[in-house]
Amino acid sequence: MARQYPADLLAAMLADDPGRPRLTWYDDEPGPTVGERIELSAKVLGNWVNKAGNLLQDDLAAGPGTTIGLDLPTHWRACYWALAAWGVGASVVIGDDARGADVLVTADPQRAAAHAGDAVLVSLPALARSHPDAGDAAGAIDEARELSTHGDQFVALADPEPADLALSDGGGDTAYGALVALEPGWGDGPRVALNGPLGAVLRQALSAWAGGGSVVLSRGTAPNAGHRLASEGVTLSPV
Repeated sequence: MARQYPADLLAAMLADDPGRPRLTWYDDEPGPTVGERIELSAKVLGNWVNKAGNLLQDDLAAGPGTTIGLDLPTHWRACYWALAAWGVGASVVIGDDARGADVLVTADPQRAAAHAGDAVLVSLPALARSHPDAGDAAGAIDEARELSTHGDQFVALADPEPADLALSDGGGDTAYGALVALEPGWGDGPRVALNGPLGAVLRQALSAWAGGGSVVLSRGTAPNAGHRLASEGVTLSPV
């Protein structure tokens, strides 16, 4: 397989079948969003990624060399923010080092307010129109309010080099040239159930998409996990 970047995967999914579900989300974490199920086609996922990419590139001048900290749980919103960061050629940082990144993408208004650089405050609920505590993070971009104002089409101003840092998650650093990798044994078009640390989930999602597949992503513990996986047509549940 020729070297691929995450943006290549998104383009391939759109060309193959823009209406096919590529990311299905279940929230089983106790809290205000428990019970949410969201299904994103390639086209819808692409719209989210492109809007976030335009915000990063146009409003925050993000590009190759910029570090973008993802201070988010394993979540469908974290997926499109990671893809957007890779679309502009930036380096995604997860874990303790995220808060020292040039741009912090976080769901915590206190961390957004305390960040020395640019900050984006993310609302996790699917239908959020503004963050309820945005007033506590003066200077941060309220994603729920601002993201919709950005365009659905994205053109990167610069591309990363294969050796540029793509992902740092505490468990190791991965360059752009090694970020997208097929998983041996997954086959073509896998339907992969993912639940775990964000860095591992992002890598596995890229592998699933690289193989022409799709992802069923969740957080928390589902009481009817077996029934759900069967109803979603899941073929793989990597540990």
